[in-house]
Amino acid sequence: MTAPIPRDIPDLPAIPGIPTLLHSPVPATAVMSPAPRPLTAVFRLLTALAATAGVAICLMLGSPTRVLSHFTIQTSILLALVFAVSARRAWTARRPLPSGLIGAVLLYATITGLVHHLLLANQASPFAATAPVTALITGDATPSLWQAIADLILHTAVPVAALVDWLFLTAPGRLRLRQASGWLLYPMAYLAFSLTRGALLPPGAPDRYLYPFLDVAGHGYKAVLGNALLLGLAFYALAVLLVAVDHARPSLIRHRAKTGFRLQPPVG
Repeated sequence: MTAPIPRDIPDLPAIPGIPTLLHSPVPATAVMSPAPRPLTAVFRLLTALAATAGVAICLMLGSPTRVLSHFTIQTSILLALVFAVSARRAWTARRPLPSGLIGAVLLYATITGLVHHLLLANQASPFAATAPVTALITGDATPSLWQAIADLILHTAVPVAALVDWLFLTAPGRLRLRQASGWLLYPMAYLAFSLTRGALLPPGAPDRYLYPFLDVAGHGYKAVLGNALLLGLAFYALAVLLVAVDHARPSLIRHRAKTGFRLQPPVG
């Protein structure tokens, strides 16, 4: 005997639709192991060695206290360290360094090259150096072959190598606009260091102010702070430009399609 059918059959719940797949926050490197990149590692190591050689030449030609106080030298030392570590990571197939660090080094190296060629070495500039630009770093106004080599390495070869590495050997789309303001902390700190150093040194000291556009004795604080403001705005615009280009440029890096999963024969 069958059970009686109830008069009121409750409504069945609605069958939910197929949920939309959300974007996975898991990076591709979680399932795709990075491959060694020996050519990239060699290029970055050579760039780091070139920056180290340029700094070493300046240290041989001038006082270490004066040489190490320059923005060019500090940037070159930072770039040499970052590129050496990055070369090791590329050789051993490890994950790249944080994008914020890479963007900062790229910005500082670009600033070094642009300030040199547009302001210091350009005779049409109001801040053109009367002596060889490397003499501002070493304090030796006598032109020499070593000065020319150091000048070429630090102000042209190394900045160009940093740009080439970023454009052709680094994955695009990693830089973020929110990082641009943080990259300016070091130039601001260097401005404070340069002005404080000049105020502590006695008047008439040959290396009191390291760059012509920061020469308070010759231009006054009002003009120097105005120069610093204009340069700061230009540096920020350059940082924004680097971020925009980073997201617009195509990827030239080929990744090896290796997911870590192996197809096994069926069991049974």
